[in-house]
Amino acid sequence: MKRPRPNIARTETADTYDLAEPRLIGPPLPGKVIVAETAEGLIDGLSAEMVAQAQACVRQFGDFHLALSGGSTPQPLYERLMYDPNCRSLPWARTHLWFVDERSVPFDDERSNYRMIKETIVDHSGIPREQVHPIFTDSDSADIDYENQLREVMQRREQGQDRLDFVLLGMGDDGHTASLFPFSEALRETQRLVCCIAAQGADPPQRVTMTFPLINAARMIAVLVTGSAKAPTIQRVAAGEESFQELPIKGVRPVAGELRWYLDAEAASLEG
Repeated sequence: MKRPRPNIARTETADTYDLAEPRLIGPPLPGKVIVAETAEGLIDGLSAEMVAQAQACVRQFGDFHLALSGGSTPQPLYERLMYDPNCRSLPWARTHLWFVDERSVPFDDERSNYRMIKETIVDHSGIPREQVHPIFTDSDSADIDYENQLREVMQRREQGQDRLDFVLLGMGDDGHTASLFPFSEALRETQRLVCCIAAQGADPPQRVTMTFPLINAARMIAVLVTGSAKAPTIQRVAAGEESFQELPIKGVRPVAGELRWYLDAEAASLEG
C-alpha cells in the first residue's frame, strides 16, 4: 500500500515549501530549523524542498547545481528521490550533480561517496553522465582539478548566478561537516573552493572537500541531522559558546543564501 504523503503548502517565500502541519519547536540554531517526529517525516519535507528548488532554478537559470554529501544519513533521502512519485518532477536532465567531499579510495570501494550516490541516484535518475562531476582523488591535483571544473561549468551561467543552488550537508558527532574537521587547516581557507585534507582518526584520513567559501556562496544550504547520538552536538551548536574551529558546522554561514536545519525529534533532543 502506498504510504500517504503529508500536504505540502507554499509559504511566503517563493518556490519554498513546508509541511502543512504544526511544527515541533527545535533548538535555537542559526538559520531556519525544521523538526519532524521521525526521520522519515523529515525526508518528506526535505525532498519536497529539493524538488521545488530544482524546478525554480531551471525556470530561472536553465539548470540546477546540486551538491550532495555521502554517508548513511542522507541515503534514505536519495532513495526517496528515486521511488517516490512526488519526486519524479525533479529535472534531472537539467541538473549538474557535484560532490561535497570524497574519500581517497577507489570508486568501487564501499567507503566511496561516489559509489553510494551513483548506485542510488546516477544509475536510476536518467541524469546525463556528463552532468555528473565526481572527484578523482587518485590525482595529485584532485582539489585543483575539481575547483577548475567547478569554475569552468559555473561560468556558463550569468554573472552573479555562478554558484551552487543547493548544498546538502551532514554533521558528525564531533561537529564536522563535509570533510572539514575540528582545528583542520581547511577551516581557515578563504580563497580556495576545494582542498585536500588529512583528517587524523578518519577512515581514510586523506580526503578532498569543498571549503566554506564555496559552500557559503550557495543559494540554499540544508543540514540533515538525525538520531539521538547527534543531540549533544546540536546542543553545543545552539549554546553558541564554541568557535567554528571547535565545531566546524558553525562555519556554515551563507553569504547571500538560506540555511535550513532538518532535524528529527531525537537529534533535536525532543525525545528521551
